[in-house]
Amino acid sequence: MVEAGASEVTLGPVLFNWAPERWRDFYFHIADEAPVEIVYLGEVICSKRAPLFEPHLEAVATRLAAAGKTVVFSTLTEVMSKLDRKLVESAGSGDLVEANDASAFPYLQGRPHHVGPFINVYNERTLAVLARGGACNVCLPVEMPAAAIRTLAAAAGRLDVTVEVQVFGRMPLALSARCYHARAHGRTKDSCQFVCENDPDGMVLSTLENKPFLTVNGIQTLSYDYLDLSGDLATLQDMGVRRFRISPHSCDMVAVASIFRAALDGRIDAQEAHAQLEALRLQAPFSNGFFHGRVGNRWNWPAMH
Repeated sequence: MVEAGASEVTLGPVLFNWAPERWRDFYFHIADEAPVEIVYLGEVICSKRAPLFEPHLEAVATRLAAAGKTVVFSTLTEVMSKLDRKLVESAGSGDLVEANDASAFPYLQGRPHHVGPFINVYNERTLAVLARGGACNVCLPVEMPAAAIRTLAAAAGRLDVTVEVQVFGRMPLALSARCYHARAHGRTKDSCQFVCENDPDGMVLSTLENKPFLTVNGIQTLSYDYLDLSGDLATLQDMGVRRFRISPHSCDMVAVASIFRAALDGRIDAQEAHAQLEALRLQAPFSNGFFHGRVGNRWNWPAMH
């Protein structure tokens, strides 16, 4: 449990299909240089990808732990096959685990675990049920507005549960049984040939007017825009949120972590944090609409007015 008043930067699991060596080296870099306290590891989108990273998993976890990071193993977000079930069961074998699908709960019942943003924790009763089952940390879904986060953070405090909120990265929106990536290239899910590896930040989906709209990652749909809540960190801290998740992308994630760490510590203000994120020159705009109760892909920043 985080001490009262402390704020931690956390790194969510890599959602995309990166080359195994690139995946390994990314986490080594995070271990050595990124000011993050918690790192989530594991394949959460497609069980077919998991064997690609398995040879490096132990070395990555060891390196992160040696650097003082808390390692949490994330489960799949969608469980449909025997292989999927085996992966979920193995994730619950003794390490600290983040459940991203309810199928993980039987293996985690009664022991401390995290609940990921893919599980719909929208009200206090759901939070209380999860806490009774052993949940000690809940990362709320990205579409939650500020008023709802405030309510759940207050309830979590009474339950001795830590609240985590994603503050950077493309936002996970939906999952499907069908693999969009394979379909877009004329392939089936079973014969995809890992075509998703060609899009390290997801495949951009455009409207008929050729306007970028969403991003596809295998069976997953994400926002096209990048969430940036650097201007809302003080508000989130006042609500009682103590963990701030950045989602990995192919940009300089050590720089991203450093920006949010500096902003949380008050060493840079909101405007400077946003300016530094803009300097990374991402391939899409920023948004924070959900937090402000607006359309999710809108940008709103009262702190700049």
